Amino acid sequence: QVQLVESGGGLVQAGGSLRLSCAASGNIRSFNYMGWYRQAPGKQRELVATVTSGGSTNYADSVKGRFTISRDIAKNTVYLQMNSLKPEDTAVYYCNAAYRLSPYWGQGIQVTVSS
Repeated sequence: QVQLVESGGGLVQAGGSLRLSCAASGNIRSFNYMGWYRQAPGKQRELVATVTSGGSTNYADSVKGRFTISRDIAKNTVYLQMNSLKPEDTAVYYCNAAYRLSPYWGQGIQVTVSS
């Protein structure tokens, strides 16, 4: 069983930055991939960014150039650095991982960007 714990969310003004962290209970090198999703009120959950076990990254078009996903294998932690935040980035952000092709989710963390 994989447990994912997010931290680092909060309230920030437009144009500001936040860094989200996702600490995993297992060795992330054995995960197929890890990533971040978000869900705004009244909207479906959407992909934000992913990183594969080989280190390849993928981003939603809406965050390219502003968000960066990275990982610290020694700490079994994945990060999402969010810069130039916009009010439309306001959402609950979820850490996601695939281990042995089964998906796992964190509990979610609120990010609110004020205009």
